[in-house]
Amino acid sequence: MAWDEWEQLKNRAAEKHDTSMQLNSQPGSGGGGDADLVVHQDDLGAVGHEAFQLHARLHDQVDIAGAGADKSGAGTTMQAAAALKSHHFDMGSGLETTVSVWTSQVKAVLQAFAHISNHLDYSQKLHARDDETIGAEMRNRDGSAVPVSVLSSYFK
Repeated sequence: MAWDEWEQLKNRAAEKHDTSMQLNSQPGSGGGGDADLVVHQDDLGAVGHEAFQLHARLHDQVDIAGAGADKSGAGTTMQAAAALKSHHFDMGSGLETTVSVWTSQVKAVLQAFAHISNHLDYSQKLHARDDETIGAEMRNRDGSAVPVSVLSSYFK
């Protein structure tokens, strides 16, 4: 691509986009339009629920440190590592390290799923509350909508 071609593309793109602020509409539309990013409360809830379910399944199915735990709490993998070490196999130390690293990584992933789930639940509630507040503030005392001219005065 030649430099002048790039400049022409940038100029055409700039001509298409009006930089003025618009509330709930796009140029020439009756409102809403084709937004780049649209998120609905149901979408957030579904993603948060899926993250919660993944967290639960991961927690139950990937615990190699605690699987088959004995009275002291050591899982079968750590028991195997101890048995190998007691017979002077270097592989025992390697297996212990593997379990340690695996457990650390699983905890990080579990924490990420929990964070996603909790954050989306929080975001859902926060934005619903914000929508209610904004809706109440954008009404006159008689319940009619505040005119655009009044809204525009806030942004000057």
